[in-house]
Amino acid sequence: MYQFTFERPANLADAAKQAAAGSAKVLAGGQTLLASMKLRLANPETLVDLGGIAELAGVKREGNALVVGAMTRHEDVASNPDVRSAIPALAALAGGIGDRQVRAMGTIGGSVANNDPAACYPAGLLALNATVRTNQRTIAADDFFQGMFATALKDGELITAVSFPIVKRAAYMKFRQPASRFALIGVFVAQTDAGVRVAVTGGGNGVFRHRELEAALAKSFTPEAAASVRVDGSNLSSDLHASAAYRANLIGVMTQRAVAKALG
Repeated sequence: MYQFTFERPANLADAAKQAAAGSAKVLAGGQTLLASMKLRLANPETLVDLGGIAELAGVKREGNALVVGAMTRHEDVASNPDVRSAIPALAALAGGIGDRQVRAMGTIGGSVANNDPAACYPAGLLALNATVRTNQRTIAADDFFQGMFATALKDGELITAVSFPIVKRAAYMKFRQPASRFALIGVFVAQTDAGVRVAVTGGGNGVFRHRELEAALAKSFTPEAAASVRVDGSNLSSDLHASAAYRANLIGVMTQRAVAKALG
């Protein structure tokens, strides 16, 4: 690692001020940033650790939504009784991220802000029609994710929480890349009052909604309806782990399994 200054602010205002410095990086869980620094792929002059800001952690119910603080660890989302009761699919998603050590340190805010193209949380946010809250505004999930490692966040803007509407049914199914445990393909399906949302991660440059699967499942929320959709692989990734055609097939299979799981 290179030399850097370590800051641990006690409140959000100080954190935002320190994070606005051009050479600063925000440390949420550190599961990506610290590894990048060790490999000398990142060289921030200042690290702003959000771990000392108590208001950024925890889960609370607000009307017909669950609000998860940005610094809530994956393991805490997975084990939270409100999440397990109201949106069990979200708890299951969090419980399947990485390994035990990653879940003990990684945070929802860090994962969402990083927006790895194979991360699990972006699919959950997009399918559940979540809202990202920052220290400046609120951003709909449909507008937040903007491609590989790209989001709508501005310089110095910090995620404070994510609000998840409680839906009728939902499920997440992930085909793991065995070494990294990231999603080779992950599909989150949610049946809401406004229709069905299907979000796919691991397929390309970032998380995306699959409109054809959504339309088919809106007519009939069954695995058979998902199976009737031909998934086009022309815009999907092809690499040493899987071809685009294989990923396209996985999207169909994972969607069918997610629907079956959501139906119980």
